[in-house]
Amino acid sequence: MDARGNQNLSSVLGWVSIACWLVVYSPQIIENYQLKSGEGLSVPFVVIWLAGDLCSLTGSVLAGLLPNIIILSAYYAVCDSILLFQIYYYRRTNPALSKGSLLIPDEPPVSSEYPDESIPLLDSQGEKANPPMVREVIKYAGALVFVSAVGVVAWTVDEYFHKGASSSKPDEVLEWKSQALGWASAAMFLGARIPQIVKNVSTRCAGLSPFLFVYSITGNTTYFLAILAASMDMKHLIANASWIAGSTLTVFLDVFVLCQFMYYQTIDRRTSHRRAGC
Repeated sequence: MDARGNQNLSSVLGWVSIACWLVVYSPQIIENYQLKSGEGLSVPFVVIWLAGDLCSLTGSVLAGLLPNIIILSAYYAVCDSILLFQIYYYRRTNPALSKGSLLIPDEPPVSSEYPDESIPLLDSQGEKANPPMVREVIKYAGALVFVSAVGVVAWTVDEYFHKGASSSKPDEVLEWKSQALGWASAAMFLGARIPQIVKNVSTRCAGLSPFLFVYSITGNTTYFLAILAASMDMKHLIANASWIAGSTLTVFLDVFVLCQFMYYQTIDRRTSHRRAGC
């Protein structure tokens, strides 16, 4: 593959990654707004994620990495701050809900003794909490196709307006400060998933949007593929090694979170069917 082909592929993947990350936080922000609670998220998860994004942003600027890497890091930091704000805002404005459980009770009473609509995720919302798996898969697949198409369209528009313009790639700098920040951010991205995975065991993933992790997987995958497509030169790979490692390894942990979603949805669905049969 020639140099131009690599750059075109890298640009397409970069735009798809940007499209994914532009919407990745939206489902969780909307979920928090609808529930008037951010308790589905682990606070350490968001805090460590924010710290990792700030390290990534600083390191990518110091190293002179690809523009899409710098843009994404800055955008991540803003969205992390919004999620953190939601958690504490709803804890202040809706303390009763924040102290309560987001889980559907294992043994709900036969008659309705809970007229208070502030109680989250009751049986009346059972279908919303446990939609059919096929419908969910179709929804995620359709959303991914749409977002990927938006990324390709964005690349096409960018190519049209910059047609004939000389694209100068920024010089990548190999120095210890940017590399240290890059590896620190990669470690934080990995470590941030651990408290969320642990919290999911107690909350059964209630109040957490699976779209957050679906888009995260797609965004991270296209993200590191864009870096590889740009160049396979050893200096380029070393300069971007921490960002490649952080993206690829977090994909595996995000897949694990999705497995938690599917596991608890399956358990809850079986429980619902058992109750319906009684």
